Amino acid sequence: MEPVIVIVGPTASGKTGVSIELAKLINGSIVSADSMQVYKYMNIGTAKPDEVERCGIDHYMIDILDPDEEFSVARYREMALKCIEEIIKQKKRPIVVGGTGLYINSLIHNISFSETIRDEKLREELKREAQTKGNRYLHDKLKEVDPEAAAKIHENDLKRIIRALEVYRHTNLPISKHKELSRLVPPFYTYLLFGLNWDREKLYQQIEKRVDAMIEAGLIDEVRSLIRMGYDLGNTARQAIGYKEVLKYLKGEYTLEETIYILKRDTRRYAKRQLTWFRHLEGIKWIDMDENTDYKTAARKIIDECIATYRVIL
Repeated sequence: MEPVIVIVGPTASGKTGVSIELAKLINGSIVSADSMQVYKYMNIGTAKPDEVERCGIDHYMIDILDPDEEFSVARYREMALKCIEEIIKQKKRPIVVGGTGLYINSLIHNISFSETIRDEKLREELKREAQTKGNRYLHDKLKEVDPEAAAKIHENDLKRIIRALEVYRHTNLPISKHKELSRLVPPFYTYLLFGLNWDREKLYQQIEKRVDAMIEAGLIDEVRSLIRMGYDLGNTARQAIGYKEVLKYLKGEYTLEETIYILKRDTRRYAKRQLTWFRHLEGIKWIDMDENTDYKTAARKIIDECIATYRVIL
């Protein structure tokens, strides 16, 4: 099977820089695994690389949707696999890069998410129940039918709770069982997993610098622009760190100082969750990073590790 390099890590860990340097060295193209970079016009808050930063390297799964479009893990997997296939046909090396754990899992474990099951009426009904009785009520419902999924899904992650209940209602099987069955089919490619490893406090310092840089670069104006364009940021913005905080600032719910404080705090918490997720990936090789790491040096370490550990010459 064709090898596909996967680079993961928490936000602000240097994934973009390392992956671009690696792509230069091995004639690679990049497939994003970021749940927010798929959206057009959301550039600053998602740390999306611009044309200059991309250095002529082809990037896939970026800027493919309008900000009010729905997207799913199943759709991501389907589209990303087509991108990987196209890159291989071009005689280039695919490099999957991102921090969205569900997207990464859908590829490396070949998880099918039963995309054919979609019941808008049921979804609206469950949303109303959450509004009137609280998220915990729905989470308790999920515990009854699929305790394994409930243990992995936070009670505030309403979208995933509803999805799990929807799958159970239509198949009488828990979503965890669907994932288990789909994993019996081997993945289409050999995935070589690399994580960017940081000292926690140094990573948090990088995050705080990034937030300051985003504000200075015009994150608030970017959100204003999205509103002027008429996009309903409801579903998307609730997931996107940076946008939901700025929306509250624009509504007068936060001062600018409070907005920046909350944005830094929430981003640190998100990075911690990402690290926890990626630590559980079987077979992952960690590349040590700090604020002085040269991206090209880190990329060369990945190449050396591919040869030494995986016996793959890129």
